[in-house]
Amino acid sequence: MGLAERRKALGYSQEKLAELLGVDRTTVGRWESGRIKPQPPQRRGLAIALEVTLTELDALLTQPRAVSQEAAGHQSSDHPGAGDPDEMIRREFLRILTVSGALTALPLDEAEALTEGVRRGAPADFTRMNSHLWQVYQLARSKGSVYPVVRDQLSTLNEALADTRGNSRPLLNAAADLFQLAGEVAFDANRYTDAAVSYSLAASVSKDARAFDLWACALVRHAYVDVYEHRYEQAAQILGAAERLARRGDSSLATRHWVAAVQAEAYAGMGDLASCGRALDEAERVLALGTDSANGGWLRFDGTRLAEERGARYVQLGRLDLAEETLKQALAQSALASGQSYRRRGAVLADLAAVGAKRRDLEQVVAYGREAIRLAQASSSGYVARRLQALCDEFGPLSRDRRVAELGAEIATLSTP
Repeated sequence: MGLAERRKALGYSQEKLAELLGVDRTTVGRWESGRIKPQPPQRRGLAIALEVTLTELDALLTQPRAVSQEAAGHQSSDHPGAGDPDEMIRREFLRILTVSGALTALPLDEAEALTEGVRRGAPADFTRMNSHLWQVYQLARSKGSVYPVVRDQLSTLNEALADTRGNSRPLLNAAADLFQLAGEVAFDANRYTDAAVSYSLAASVSKDARAFDLWACALVRHAYVDVYEHRYEQAAQILGAAERLARRGDSSLATRHWVAAVQAEAYAGMGDLASCGRALDEAERVLALGTDSANGGWLRFDGTRLAEERGARYVQLGRLDLAEETLKQALAQSALASGQSYRRRGAVLADLAAVGAKRRDLEQVVAYGREAIRLAQASSSGYVARRLQALCDEFGPLSRDRRVAELGAEIATLSTP
């Protein structure tokens, strides 16, 4: 990772970082290109802004990737996901799939695998970096800003897999973890084909590693693709397989409860109120597991989203009074406070606007819809934009009102690739 990639991973533009440090934007550009080095008084402030040590800052400054990519003819931009991420990530997926297929065909006995892992240190290094990337992804207001570092990590992982002389289970676990993160970034941008490829790859590698919880989570994420394309029966089928796998996993983890939460969404889409209710009740049993049931990375379901999940299901099922009450409770949670999670808050606001549309409540549609649009614009989240576009289908007669028409026009400008 170079200085530019670290800056983008934290969601800073060159202008914003320059403002924080009291320098000109072109100075930041020269640091990233390697043409000049920060002066001693600037180094500490730069390290603090990038959340690294001075030693780590030195390593970042020796990797001026932004200029080398420009010299190679690649497009360079501060806009998250600009240039080549679609094709680059797709090609990396295919390359890694080929390598991992070869790995599984060359079994390695456990003793040799352990020796290789200790000597190289790669699995532990990848696990730590993956954990860090999940945290960056979770905190990033613009999820697309994580694209460059995920792409770099994929390239590094591909090299490690190619250099490993057999099926190293810890390395395969790290690979399955990283593929799910890459899929999440693609899914947020509504690049569903790329997301499905990464989730399928994660499931395949998890199967080879016999990592049942990782495997189940990869299938849950794959089912999300079908859910958001309104293929609820197909999603339910995948989730049924995920449920069986979760039963073979670690009972102290929240995997089976997350499966249930997504099953509830599929059942709601199918109009099956009874099955949706049972699934939601099963999902809520996660609260009895405690705070260690989610690892903060590839498994993040810990019960904190139950209110917004239940509220969204009530919207799907047309239970508007229950939906509004539950969604307002979710909006009052500290995790969804203004300025925290743009994506989650935006989705809840879109659901509340949908409740207003179903009731033909003009003021509720406009109030919640406008705030959701602002968050979608600030985060560049295709996920929130997609929820808002679904809202437009609920406008009906309200679309004749000038304010609602303006709301629809603004939603139409949101990017949902």
